[in-house]
Amino acid sequence: MTTDAAAARLRVLVITKIFPNAAEPDSAPFNRQQLGALAAHADLSILATIPWYPGAGLAGKWSSAAKLARVPARETIDGLDVRHPRTLFIPRIAHGLWAPLYAASVAPFALAYRGKVDVVLGTWAYPDGAAAVALAKLVGVPAVIKLHGSDMNQIGKLPGPRRVLRQALPRAARVVAVSRALADEARGLGVADDRIAIVMNGVDASLFHPRDRAAARAELGLAKDAKLALYVGNLKETKGTRDLAAAFDALAKDAPDVHLAIVGGGPDRGLVDALAQRHPGRVTVAGPRPLAEVPTWMAACDTLVLPSWAEGTPNVVLEALAAGRRVVGSSVGGIPDLLAEPALGELVPPRDPAALAAAIVRVARAPYDPVAIAARGARGGWADSARQQLGVLTDAVAEARG
Repeated sequence: MTTDAAAARLRVLVITKIFPNAAEPDSAPFNRQQLGALAAHADLSILATIPWYPGAGLAGKWSSAAKLARVPARETIDGLDVRHPRTLFIPRIAHGLWAPLYAASVAPFALAYRGKVDVVLGTWAYPDGAAAVALAKLVGVPAVIKLHGSDMNQIGKLPGPRRVLRQALPRAARVVAVSRALADEARGLGVADDRIAIVMNGVDASLFHPRDRAAARAELGLAKDAKLALYVGNLKETKGTRDLAAAFDALAKDAPDVHLAIVGGGPDRGLVDALAQRHPGRVTVAGPRPLAEVPTWMAACDTLVLPSWAEGTPNVVLEALAAGRRVVGSSVGGIPDLLAEPALGELVPPRDPAALAAAIVRVARAPYDPVAIAARGARGGWADSARQQLGVLTDAVAEARG
């Protein structure tokens, strides 16, 4: 690169379906945080797509499609200028058609940036990343794809998407993974080692740091003397919420001092509501909460529980450790790398409610030093994560120009 080019701010076109919007302001906070930090070093143009199909706006009032249909075409989010292209998504069709439909829908928007950007960044493997490779070629710049977790561990395991990813990922200039396990998945799809970078997500230290547990419980109206386990995340089967319910049913009789708080929403909301009815006063279901409220729930608990079946490097674990709380997590994805020593928590096999129940009781009852846990579990902030991401993007552009 010339001196002038090296000194110029990188121009990045971001294509993603995981980003907040007016209808879902709390969606994908990790993506918003990293892109917000990246914007301090690069000029971002964000196409945060909205799935659409004919009649979506007429769906029932509880339908996510109906909610998303009301999202404006353009809005400002945390100071970022965000456009919301509609992408054709037809429910119940083969997943393998999603990426080409997605790319075709976004192509007119992407073409407007030809000659105005240096690189295209797709921040979800499928369909965003797969489409980003085709759109980057259309715009005439390299593509970088960031892998997060379920985009590879769940969607990427389906036959149609896997065929598309096997073609698309090796054509990207770089593939960014948030864990070693996801990097291995990329290698399995044909991506060369020298095109894979591991860049972990960061933690907002202004939000997540050791706080007073008694004060947090008083603020939330939780029992001051209980041993409290906390779940934060989507309520769905692959996140292990059904295993968590079974585990709490199993431990409830013999561990009356152990309570459970659940923060989040999703398909299994009815299941956790039923759990709370079976254990009145011991299970608190808070529903979805804004990111700014999550640190108070972290401060109130004795342990975070994440019984997922598959993960990348879950931000909720990073946040719990930064808040000085030990974690009971499944031994999947990047979780073992985060809980590398007993002082930080325990690993359990996925889909094993009995092992999960025993670990929750042990960790919730064990004494701990929040400050020491925060120091041992520290993994860096969003600014550091963004600088590493910028380095990957810069290398991709330099290689393409060379």
